[in-house]
Amino acid sequence: QVQLVETGGGLVQAGGSLRLSCAASGRTFGGNAKGWFRQAPGKEREFVAAIAGDGQNTYSADSVKGRFTISTDNAKNTMYLQMNSLQLEDTAVYYCAARSFVNVKTESRNYDYWGQGTQVTVFS
Repeated sequence: QVQLVETGGGLVQAGGSLRLSCAASGRTFGGNAKGWFRQAPGKEREFVAAIAGDGQNTYSADSVKGRFTISTDNAKNTMYLQMNSLQLEDTAVYYCAARSFVNVKTESRNYDYWGQGTQVTVFS
C-alpha cells in the first residue's frame, strides 16, 4: 500500500521558517514528479511547488517564489519543502503529492498519490 506522510508542520511566528518532510512508503518515487499543495480554510487547494522526476527542475507558485524551496532525497524516498520568511497568508494545511509520470503539473487533479496533510499556522 502506497503511503505519503507529511511531518514538520506547526506554529511559527511571521518571518520564521519551517521544513516540511514527505516520506513515501510502498513504492519508490525517485523518478516521479512530486509536489506540494496547500489549502487554507474556506479556500480551494492551491499549488505551492513541484519537482520533476529528474530531481532537478523545480517550479514554484509566484506567492512563494524566493521563500520556499522544494527538494528530494531519493535515497530516503523523501521530499522536503523548506519554508522561509513565512507570512500570515501561508497558514494552511500542506499536502504532498506524487504523480505517476516524470513531468511536473500544477493542477492537483494530475496527482495520483496524496498525503494526509500537515497544519502550518503562522502568527504575528
